[in-house]
Amino acid sequence: MDQPQRRRRATVHDVAVEAGVSRGTVSRFLNGQRYVSDDARQAIEAAIVKVGFVPNRAARSLVMRRSQAVGLIVHEPHSLFVEDPNIGSILLGANETLSEADYQMATLIADSPRDIARLGNYLSGGLIDGVIIVSAREGDAITRAVSRLDIPAAYVGHPRDIGQAAYVAIDNRRAAHAITTRLRETGRSRVGMIAAALDRDSGADRLAGFTDALGDAFDASLVEAVPLYSYGDGQAGMRALLARHPDLDGVFASSDAVAAGAVDVLQASGRRIPEDVGVVGFDDSSWAMRCEPALSTVRQPAGDLGRAAAAAVLRQIDGDPATGEGTLLDCPVIWRGSA
Repeated sequence: MDQPQRRRRATVHDVAVEAGVSRGTVSRFLNGQRYVSDDARQAIEAAIVKVGFVPNRAARSLVMRRSQAVGLIVHEPHSLFVEDPNIGSILLGANETLSEADYQMATLIADSPRDIARLGNYLSGGLIDGVIIVSAREGDAITRAVSRLDIPAAYVGHPRDIGQAAYVAIDNRRAAHAITTRLRETGRSRVGMIAAALDRDSGADRLAGFTDALGDAFDASLVEAVPLYSYGDGQAGMRALLARHPDLDGVFASSDAVAAGAVDVLQASGRRIPEDVGVVGFDDSSWAMRCEPALSTVRQPAGDLGRAAAAAVLRQIDGDPATGEGTLLDCPVIWRGSA
């Protein structure tokens, strides 16, 4: 039985013949270069449709020295990557902006020193044109690698040691001050905090905002530090705070997931929310609506953070230098039944 013949793939030569222009003109058009007249451009576009030409992106990348890919690096444990809805929203927002620019996003998770070493090798291989970095710590090996390789980069958050790199963030300190103040205004006098992720700017700034809001009433023994923005750490932090201060009547949890863990521990101990203890979180993520009552919190525009960070990287890829100036997005307090 005769095998069907495979249809020959249309080439740049076929497009040039159909459009009545040179192959060089077609190549300039495909590579987005200037010096292609409007008439030639229209003829090439029509020819591409007629002959069924599909550009060879691998070859184009070699010519332009671009991979058409941007890496999104998340420096968090694998478990938190799955649990934290903010990370997913940042990822989707970034992917939306990159897709509109015809870029592919490569998601890279740094969960261990081995992951970070592997990422350093990956970044130096020319496989991506730029990076978006989420949850970087001060003194981060990833930041050092990005700086050494001079890769277009944008940070979600603002570690203090990123130099002139672009960043997109919220004012964590001011937002934490605002929601702590509002919690105290409900009549709470023994307000504690479960302070997560103090090794990065967001966690440290939220603790600073809490401290600012309490002023002379600040009591360090009412702060329990935990490693991660996670439900499990919220449970552990709340148990520790209750053991030291069973009379506390307010809690600021530095993320909604942490707050959800705290709420469950408080209710299991017989405390009513908000009658006995008022609880507030941070993020306005899906965790906030899982709580009963629904959680008072700070709305973090995670999707917009991802979109803005992707746009900043694309501008650098196109030749705009990073100036060290960041973008701060609004993060209003959302008041619900938990406080």
